[in-house]
Amino acid sequence: MTDTSQTRVRDPERISSRAADWLACGGCRALLYRKRFERVAKVCPYCGWHDRLTADERVDLLLDDGSAEPVTPAPTVHDPLRFSDLAPYPARLAAARAKTGLPDAVRVVRGTVYGHRVVVAAMDFRFLGGSLGVAAGEAITAAAEEALAGRLPLLLVTASGGARMQEGVLSLMQMAKTSNAMARLDEAGLLTITLVTDPTYGGVAASFASLSDVVLAEPGARMGFAGPRVIEQTLGQTLPKGFQTAEFLVEHGLADAVPPREELRPVVAHLLAAASRPAAKPAECTADAVVRDTVRVRRAPAAQTISLARHRDRPTTLDHIGRWVDDFVELHGDRVGGDCAATVCGVGVLDGQPVVVIGHQKGHSTNDLVQRNFGMPSPAGYRKAARTMRLAAKLGIPVVTLVDTPGAHPGMDAEENGQALAIAECLRTMGSLPVPIVCVITGEGGSGGALAFAVADRVLSSANAVYSVISPEGCAAILWNDPGATGTAADALRLDAGSLLELGVVDGVVAEPPGGAHTAPDAASDLVRDAVVGALRELRGQTGEQLLRDRRARFRRYGVLGGVEEKGVPA
Repeated sequence: MTDTSQTRVRDPERISSRAADWLACGGCRALLYRKRFERVAKVCPYCGWHDRLTADERVDLLLDDGSAEPVTPAPTVHDPLRFSDLAPYPARLAAARAKTGLPDAVRVVRGTVYGHRVVVAAMDFRFLGGSLGVAAGEAITAAAEEALAGRLPLLLVTASGGARMQEGVLSLMQMAKTSNAMARLDEAGLLTITLVTDPTYGGVAASFASLSDVVLAEPGARMGFAGPRVIEQTLGQTLPKGFQTAEFLVEHGLADAVPPREELRPVVAHLLAAASRPAAKPAECTADAVVRDTVRVRRAPAAQTISLARHRDRPTTLDHIGRWVDDFVELHGDRVGGDCAATVCGVGVLDGQPVVVIGHQKGHSTNDLVQRNFGMPSPAGYRKAARTMRLAAKLGIPVVTLVDTPGAHPGMDAEENGQALAIAECLRTMGSLPVPIVCVITGEGGSGGALAFAVADRVLSSANAVYSVISPEGCAAILWNDPGATGTAADALRLDAGSLLELGVVDGVVAEPPGGAHTAPDAASDLVRDAVVGALRELRGQTGEQLLRDRRARFRRYGVLGGVEEKGVPA
């Protein structure tokens, strides 16, 4: 008989070492090989669960190799309350510093992302749960001041359980301190980005984390003021699945996007490029596609033009963006409580220059049309657009709007959520932007829902687009009391491109392929692109004061016989 006693004896250290090589996924509980897991930035290959990263790992993941340079915050008070619970506060701090190798919960560096300079403040949840104390607040403020001094964008990576209770009211004061620092960056026109990681709660969520121009969130990351346990204990009810997660935040208009970890660097780089791209040599542009002489505009029966304007195969806003805007990053949410799929907003690069693009989005299929509410924005859509317009003004980049909507959404929910006010705010915001604005009516221009995106320096119309105070169907029903009078109403409204040019409502008409834009969508989109680029080049170099004066004078003149002089406005 063979002696097997030796085979039963196992080396405890070897067993421990092998066990340490593996871990269970926090999402699907699959067994993961640790080294491979770390090579893919701690993302489960099976379910996509994102494990927490340290501040050092964040910096390494986001910044170009070797570009990180430390920024040292000012020294702060130590144990201001002489606090002690189950352990003295100084002992807790010492343990956290030994565990993390960090002086506190935030690491601040300067660096580059694909060559674009940026200041990064990365929080580390291992340090007392990323709690916001005086040292962490000073680090965030120091990061903002470093960005201000170098006129650089600021990227905040958040991970926090809330305020640091051991520092009492001084911890609370950091919310105001950091919010003031963010306000200075707004005043200076510097881009701010937040990357929400899991978890981000309390004072961090209710201050600097929510104040950035763009809020990104990792998949599954949670953010809120009160944690779910506090809410459940207070209300005595069970919260729905996915409450406060990144996906929940986007759905409710509180975050812009949820890029997976491997896509973070490119997304951040695109945003930085939009904020800092130097003037580039203009791209080639074909012959002027805009007709400005009313005699040259081809006329067709109004009913035919309306049919072409509504054709579901006409290029949509997303079609145009995909065709001629580079490095586009779509922004979501009105920061109040909703997002609107009928409105598309974002930043990208056109003709070598950063631009903000805003447009109505219908879709081509029935499913798309339903999901996009047939291109009829809710109040959240107009608030999202206004938010994006303000970002353009802050960064000093032009705005391009593409109009194609039957009108604003007329539902009860829209009225309860302030549809009229949301449209009015858009009108006022566009009229006050100190940057060039170019608008193209690409399909339907329905009433105030269309005008909300059309208070521009240059307003153009596609050849088969329409623009009117009301739909012909609505006009026929109200004034003729006869739905069958739609054609008569359409003719009377003079809503075609030629009539709009004669009335001075548009500055030019963009040609379309024979038969309409739907017959050759790419060619039609290229014509719109050339018209937009040409208009932007005309406006390039004008001061904000000039743009505001001329834009307001433009709309001041409508309906007035002869000239008009605005009182209090220099000629």
